[in-house]
Amino acid sequence: MFRNQYDTDVTTWSPAGRLFQVEYAMEAVKQGSAAIGLRSKTHVVLACVNKANSELSSHQRKIFKVDDHIGVAIAGLTADGRVLSRYMRSECINYGYTYESPLPVGRLVVQLADKAQLNHKACGVAARPVGNVDGIPFTPGSTFLTLKSHFTCWQVCTQRSWKRPYGVGLLVAGLDESGAHLYYNCPSGNYFEYQAFAIGSRSQAAKTYLERKFENFTGSSRDELIKDALFAIRETLQGEKLTSSVCTVAVVGVGEAFNILDQATVQALINEFEISGEEGPANESVAEEAGGDAGGAAPTEAGAATEQETAPMDI
Repeated sequence: MFRNQYDTDVTTWSPAGRLFQVEYAMEAVKQGSAAIGLRSKTHVVLACVNKANSELSSHQRKIFKVDDHIGVAIAGLTADGRVLSRYMRSECINYGYTYESPLPVGRLVVQLADKAQLNHKACGVAARPVGNVDGIPFTPGSTFLTLKSHFTCWQVCTQRSWKRPYGVGLLVAGLDESGAHLYYNCPSGNYFEYQAFAIGSRSQAAKTYLERKFENFTGSSRDELIKDALFAIRETLQGEKLTSSVCTVAVVGVGEAFNILDQATVQALINEFEISGEEGPANESVAEEAGGDAGGAAPTEAGAATEQETAPMDI
């Protein structure tokens, strides 16, 4: 069902200067299961909520390893998240092969944001040129496939009516020579660096907790970051008991390659930190969230908050 006459394709601007198809992609992120990231000077922690379509199925992976120093957590359309994580992995491999050094996190994030706008795809050319084209020699006997392999066509997702934006948001955690980084990549192509951030359904409760604690994150140790990540994840569960089966935690830091903690380790940490499933460390944050939602929450956010299971298309 269309909102109005200006959302039939991604190339149509509304009189208010909005692209509704891009906004719909951003709504898909809000309906996905929650993902959280927070960083200190030396470590970055990613955590996400595992939700299955039914009791008979397994949950979709929400955290992916890109390289030894980079990983991502996603919220939104899982299929798009897999495509983008595979693209990031390829970029890291190519950069390492060419320069024999790890790809800087900021550079990869910029390339990822550009891919949200541009879809790099080879395209054929009908004519066969003779002579040099961009330094590439061609003769009348040159094959069409050779010509095709040297030319690329940039198809713009937000400027072609037959393209669509990626319906997934990514939290990119990484460590490079400049330190630890946490970025959020939006379906619109925007990207932001954060000290801590949460995306997905019911993420406002986690944001409220992180906003009260973020000043201490810079000097936090690895275990303290994991503890705060688990507390923030529990805030999104709204009373559901936090166990290792409903969340995934990953860490990257100085002297530690990006790795996803196994369930036994996560459960041991939950028990060690005495994180119960019934009471949160910030009950007032839930009250603040309820008050804020009652004051001015958008109807789409209210609809997403009422979803108890994952939204359609495994998001």
